[in-house]
Amino acid sequence: MAKKKEQQDTEQELETAESAEQPEAAAEPEISVEDQLRAENKAFQEQYLRTLADMENLRKRTQREKEDLSKFANESILREILPVIDNLERAVEHAQQAENSNGLLEGVQMTLIQFNQVLERFGVEAIEAMGQPFDSAVHQAMGQLESADHPSNTVIQQMQKGYLLNKRLLRPAMVMVSKAPAAPAPAENDNSKDAPTADE
Repeated sequence: MAKKKEQQDTEQELETAESAEQPEAAAEPEISVEDQLRAENKAFQEQYLRTLADMENLRKRTQREKEDLSKFANESILREILPVIDNLERAVEHAQQAENSNGLLEGVQMTLIQFNQVLERFGVEAIEAMGQPFDSAVHQAMGQLESADHPSNTVIQQMQKGYLLNKRLLRPAMVMVSKAPAAPAPAENDNSKDAPTADE
């Protein structure tokens, strides 16, 4: 009987030991699952923030493109208007040189003033070229002219006005640029024929 009791006590101790071990074993997976969930949560948060930043950048870029589109939507029609202004300016120049053309001159000048006002409303402004240093960003050189009166690389003649549309180049100014006069070639001494040689 004592043996049977010992055996029962041993079995109970084993069961107690097993039951004590089981919660520990069960507790370990719970901690790792929590850590895993935290890691996944953190990864999702980072992905969410990145997506949010990408969406904000896309919104800003779309807004900027929309603004540019509205600013420069009239570019093609304005390009077509510029030659008309060129012809009006030429007509004014010829009328100023001709005699008895006051009526024509005043009419063309008024039309030209109106055209310039319209262009200003659309953000178009003329490029100042005469007397300015040559700038390839806004000037198109048609040639060079020697000039002692102007510094080298200065615009001394404008053949066609240039224009900016909202500070962006619409059409470059066609200009002639100054260059330093060429140094005169050393003249040969014409008296060298008459001068006596060493043999004489």
